[in-house]
Amino acid sequence: MPVGHDAHRWSTFHGERTLVVAARTVTSTVRVLESLPALLRGDHRVTVVFAYDPTSAFDSGVLSLLHDAGCRVMPWEQLADVAPDLILSASENIDVPEGDCPVLVLPHGVGFQKLVPDSRGPHERLSGVVPDSLLESGRAWLAVSHPSQEEQLLATHPKAAGRTLLVGDPCLDELLSSRPRRPAYREALGVRVDHKLVMVSSTWGPTSLLGTQPDLPARLLAQLPYDEYKVGAIVHPNVWSAHGAWQLRTLQTTALDAGLLLMPAVHAWRPALVAADVLVGDHGSVSLYGASLGTPLLLAAFGADAVPGTAVHTMADLAPRLAPRGDLHEQIEDAVREHTPERYAPVAARAFAEPGHALARLRTALYRLLRLPEPDAAPPHPLAVPLPDTPTAPVTSWRVTTEVGEDSGGPTVAVRRVPSAVAGYAGAAPEDPTLFSHLACTDDERDGRVATSASVIVRRRTDPTTAGALRWIQDTLARLPGSLLAVSDVRGQTCLAGLRDGRIVEATATGEARDPGVLASTSKMRRSLEQDRNRFARASTVRGMASSPTPKALRHMASASPASVMSLPTAGVDADWSRRSAKGTYN
Repeated sequence: MPVGHDAHRWSTFHGERTLVVAARTVTSTVRVLESLPALLRGDHRVTVVFAYDPTSAFDSGVLSLLHDAGCRVMPWEQLADVAPDLILSASENIDVPEGDCPVLVLPHGVGFQKLVPDSRGPHERLSGVVPDSLLESGRAWLAVSHPSQEEQLLATHPKAAGRTLLVGDPCLDELLSSRPRRPAYREALGVRVDHKLVMVSSTWGPTSLLGTQPDLPARLLAQLPYDEYKVGAIVHPNVWSAHGAWQLRTLQTTALDAGLLLMPAVHAWRPALVAADVLVGDHGSVSLYGASLGTPLLLAAFGADAVPGTAVHTMADLAPRLAPRGDLHEQIEDAVREHTPERYAPVAARAFAEPGHALARLRTALYRLLRLPEPDAAPPHPLAVPLPDTPTAPVTSWRVTTEVGEDSGGPTVAVRRVPSAVAGYAGAAPEDPTLFSHLACTDDERDGRVATSASVIVRRRTDPTTAGALRWIQDTLARLPGSLLAVSDVRGQTCLAGLRDGRIVEATATGEARDPGVLASTSKMRRSLEQDRNRFARASTVRGMASSPTPKALRHMASASPASVMSLPTAGVDADWSRRSAKGTYN
């Protein structure tokens, strides 16, 4: 919208009312951008312009967010030229210009649950509450998601009496509507059906999860079995704004190299939360949303800046705490096993009133304040959130431990992979004659030290022909004299593993055991067995093993000819050691 004293001369659309969106922080701006289109859908009577207030410590990223959304943005000092009929914001801290137009303030989180530094002085204030001067003017209206929030306001800010509007929470409604799309979100994030997705959520500030334990994502990636888990992170936009994406990514480089799904600062956290199997969080709103969705929750931090008597404290009373230096894998498994769908029902009941109707209620409030009749169209209904982009680069190297043993069906082979970037957090492998360890990497590994040290090289790309795969194996072993084995996928149907002594093993498999890295590690284990066959004779039983290669298969593998074929049905998982195992026969 053109602005200024003669804006009407340049406008194509001439609305009856002007709505100004006050954009001050990324968090508050996103909330408006996610709700407003559904409220004004197709209504030519309302002209919208965005005014940028650059006075926040967290203003970085606001302008780019607005421009990416295609918004017409004007400087804050020009706001007086517009004569708005309504100012809409999800930031309670805007410096509203003189006038008599109403100001509707949406929550940018869940309720009034956190004490934050006051930018107007050295003290703290209750997040979400506008200054008393705006309340006294009679212009402010505060949207709340539950009647208890109005009661809380009246106890601390009596001037808020009669200035609240119960609308519910549009964000929660969208999350609830998105649950049927959960498989699609998981697929978009690269999470297999047999994987568990652990999302780490951190609010901002020194008492937050990342403020107290910045290495927790890396430690989770080290302790959770790579072939069974994905780990992601949802970080409050204020962290991105205050420190910058470069700083955040630099601090999390180790975790990112190990496969961390670091969700972008806006929008994408919602499908990631719906996709999660477990949430590791703190006293931020994302933890409340996750609990209200019925997701298993572990609290890794809970700051004193959380306000007593709020829904977030109800959540804290019900959620188990994560012992950050304890066995993280065991705690995650316990949280899933002990969780019940209704565990956090009291949290949702205290935070959100009448789920599913927030957009309809908000539209009614918006048009009442604009002094316009509501459109004849049906009230807006919450839609499922869009699919996310996959926010990670592939892992390129692993510390691999293979273990041989026996169960009732015969000898077993279990493989555990830990991304080498976080191997230091995993601890040393125990001394055990049945364990074999090696370094494996893909052929696109960028660190030359890793590539020249790796025993196993796995080709990232699938080769369309057997001849091409054999040439790649030969060239790779010649280029990297320290490697003992190279493996290439052929046509997505079989894998060729080439040993340094010239022998070739062709391996086929079903299920997730097809991963060339897993097959290569099994072949590397075979070579180790050749060097000391007595080790296998002494192999101890591995409990929980679902399948295993036969003794004949292992003997055949030890003396394999280039034509040998390894047939691998669906892989099993060692429940005690969390290794990948496979059953095979050789023809």
